[in-house]
Amino acid sequence: MQVILLEDVKSLGKKGEVVKVSDGYAKNYVLPKNLGVEATQKNLNELKNQQKRDSIVAKQQLDEAKAYGEKIAKETVQLTMKAGEGGRVFGSVSSKEIVTAAKQQFGFDIDKKKLQMPEPIKAFGTYEIPVKLHPQVTTTLKVSVKEQ
Repeated sequence: MQVILLEDVKSLGKKGEVVKVSDGYAKNYVLPKNLGVEATQKNLNELKNQQKRDSIVAKQQLDEAKAYGEKIAKETVQLTMKAGEGGRVFGSVSSKEIVTAAKQQFGFDIDKKKLQMPEPIKAFGTYEIPVKLHPQVTTTLKVSVKEQ
């Protein structure tokens, strides 16, 4: 029997795949637990339509991420910090502070988890921080840290 998977099943495959399973396995496990539906012509057509909708939505999200990434790459976030010993930043600049400053200065709504900072900024200067907006889109945000 052929079954269209509605969820990822560890031993069978991923959501949306059409797999062949034994009749007993389908009737006793896959269908009762709503892990899949029988691969009738109607269900196959619904699967194709759903995949088309999903691809359109994925393309729109990718385009939006690219456009947003271009906006972010054009701007430089300005931060002022107190100076500590030896001309270093008193404390450090974290991703939370950068995201807050970006929102205040330019209205960018960036999740702090998307900033890929290897470590907090502990010195004055200009830094380029990678921002992963989408699995296929990574841009850089310029951050300028100056003495107060």
